[in-house]
Amino acid sequence: MERKMFCFQCEQTAGGKGCAGAAGVCGKKADVAQLQDKLTGALIGLARAADGNTQSTENAYTLLIKGLFTTVTNVNFNEDSLQALIEEVHAEKQHLLTNRPAGASSCGRNDDYDMARVWDADEDIRSLKALILFGIRGMAAYAYHAGVLGYSDDTVNAFFVEALSAIGEDWGMNELLPIVLKVGEINFKCMEMLDKANTETYGDPLPTTVPLTVEKGPFIVITGHDLYDLKQLLEQTKDKGINIYTHGEMLPAHAYPELKKYPHLKGNFGTAWQNQQKEFANLPAPILFTTNCLMPPKDSYKDRVFTTEVVSYPEIVHIGEDKDFTPVIEKALELGGFAEDVAFTGINGGTAVTTGFSHSAVLGVADKVIDAVKSGAIRHFFLVGGCDGAKPGRNYYTEFVKKAPADTIILTLACGKYRFNDLDIGTIGGLPRLMDMGQCNDAYSAIRVAVALAEAFGCGVNDLPLSMILSWYEQKAVCILLTLLYLGIQNIRLGPSLPAFISPNVLGYLVENYHIAPISTPEEDLKAILG
Repeated sequence: MERKMFCFQCEQTAGGKGCAGAAGVCGKKADVAQLQDKLTGALIGLARAADGNTQSTENAYTLLIKGLFTTVTNVNFNEDSLQALIEEVHAEKQHLLTNRPAGASSCGRNDDYDMARVWDADEDIRSLKALILFGIRGMAAYAYHAGVLGYSDDTVNAFFVEALSAIGEDWGMNELLPIVLKVGEINFKCMEMLDKANTETYGDPLPTTVPLTVEKGPFIVITGHDLYDLKQLLEQTKDKGINIYTHGEMLPAHAYPELKKYPHLKGNFGTAWQNQQKEFANLPAPILFTTNCLMPPKDSYKDRVFTTEVVSYPEIVHIGEDKDFTPVIEKALELGGFAEDVAFTGINGGTAVTTGFSHSAVLGVADKVIDAVKSGAIRHFFLVGGCDGAKPGRNYYTEFVKKAPADTIILTLACGKYRFNDLDIGTIGGLPRLMDMGQCNDAYSAIRVAVALAEAFGCGVNDLPLSMILSWYEQKAVCILLTLLYLGIQNIRLGPSLPAFISPNVLGYLVENYHIAPISTPEEDLKAILG
């Protein structure tokens, strides 16, 4: 059968090998997938035009970041907006080439790159180039969020140029492998930049209990990751009798002082992204998508979905750069919300969840943590976090948390926590055993805590009583994994399945050098870790 598309960047890719038919598992059609490949090829051409070009502009970097973020899974399903972005990239490239220094020659290097050359390459070369591409797609999401708040970094920007240019080179494994590891290095810098942007804008997160009950009256559900969009929505809904509820990765917003101060930021609705088609079906309120994790909306609620930033779907109302959320507000007032308060629960029946255990919060009680470890009250730390998804096997993470001994602490982040974040697993020495550190990018907080604990105990991070049990779905998880590898962190357990884009030889390298391993069963993994 002729291949209509090729995509294997997400964990649920068809057959564990790659989506190649009329549509991907995520719902994007072959035409959209082909346009995303064209956009990526155009970005490589733009990166080459910008490489070493003293005429490079901030607009070129902005387009590289925006274009890469647009191709993350579950972001953009809209052929028209993808085509428009491709034309923007071409125009910027032409601007750079027209204004390049005298004597410079493109020699055809600035043409759009044919991504089929990557997908059809030797499996090891394809694997390394995919790791680079998917890693910088995830990193671009973080750079984009920081950029919205006015933060950027020259090193991060330059690396997008370097990495995209490398994908277009006919290099071997020896040349590509250092770029793969550099993705992890630069992503750590990028996550640090975003952490600074968020905390300097909204304050240091504080541990916060968030109710799951939706109060009567008009309300709006906001999902995705972008805190700036939430702030604008909160401002525009002040004194309008409309309550705001977070969904998915927006949950950690409740912990930021500058967002907590809005009394109509009420609570959290729903669970992780893959449940949205069921959870949104009968919701008497509009849903605003600020970033990825959009699933193709069902007809039952399609007229209540709104998108903004790089998120786009055909026939869905899109809020532009002016951030005028009037259509969302009007829809909320029209629908009216619930007639009475409605008590919802998490997956395990809990009525509230907690968040806000950032590095500043955890290190603020570092003396208690250190004393608890020294006294034996805390035997081990587990970081159980990452993406959630619909593929069978993810109940592993729920069972792992439930079966972790009472003298262990569970750190978590990203949307995988919805599998267990409503569980009450108790405390140790006044410290909650379950600590939600925030969004996927808040892996930076986990790293900061691990490094601080290693310094306090005078050992390396790999010598700490700390194990990482990670789940992945899309490209932001890929760049976080590469960051952990760059930092030399070993013995990571990854699931629910290993990425289709990692070839046997590349996997062998990761196993040999970092002892990365697939998850097995909670019982077997706990026994292997704790003895």
